[in-house]
Amino acid sequence: MGFSELLQAVRNNPQAVVIPAFWGQGRASFGGLMAALVYEAMRAQVPAGRPPRSLAITFVGPAEPDVPVSFQVEVLREGKAVSQVLGRAVQNGQVVTLVQGSFGSGRDSRISVAAAAAPQAKAVQDCQELPYIAKVTPEFTRFLAMRWAFGGMPFTNNQSREMGGWVRLRDDSAAEPVNEAHLLALVDAWPPAVLPHLNAPAPGSSLTWTIEFVQPMVELSTLDWCLYRAEIEHARDGYGHIAAALWAPGGELLAISRQTVAVFG
Repeated sequence: MGFSELLQAVRNNPQAVVIPAFWGQGRASFGGLMAALVYEAMRAQVPAGRPPRSLAITFVGPAEPDVPVSFQVEVLREGKAVSQVLGRAVQNGQVVTLVQGSFGSGRDSRISVAAAAAPQAKAVQDCQELPYIAKVTPEFTRFLAMRWAFGGMPFTNNQSREMGGWVRLRDDSAAEPVNEAHLLALVDAWPPAVLPHLNAPAPGSSLTWTIEFVQPMVELSTLDWCLYRAEIEHARDGYGHIAAALWAPGGELLAISRQTVAVFG
């Protein structure tokens, strides 16, 4: 099942979605996919005209591939403009992913501050791509293409504070509209920005993740390359604090991300 098929599966039956093993990330299912599926279940419970403004995501435990997952949603409050929603992915009776979301309609305001310009990066065709290599790279990378423009690849002893480049879904057989669920996958596809500092493989994973979406979102298709850049703000004692952003091909800011990651090396 591809990304769009899994999104449709959670829309059709959120109580029993099976995530195939080829969406794996070590012993767990890909975190960006888990967040996207919880978000998709949440989105269905929010009135039209209230796009997502921010999501706070906690990866409580690994979601096992090939085992049914239930996606549960609770609307905490629905105000005049903002809906506060809690989403859970539950497997074997245990919460594996928890998402608290704020969805809000726009309102008139005298304040208008443009986003800072996107960083300059080498053209997509001039950047090295992380290939999918069975039993070497995470299984889910067969579905997402990443091309490095900033910093180094994992485990290359590159001491840069920044990492990132161009990213899109790898399957380019047909263009589909991109929504916030896709952005979750595009942002979380990247490995923790601290991993290039190591000179040998070691596991690393996100503990918590906060992402804010810039609305209204520009129109994108799954064939478009978006630009991602992460910066390490602090790392010590096996934990890293990383700020990042994602831009559209035209330079429009799409999302602002912040993660706390655990590194076992």
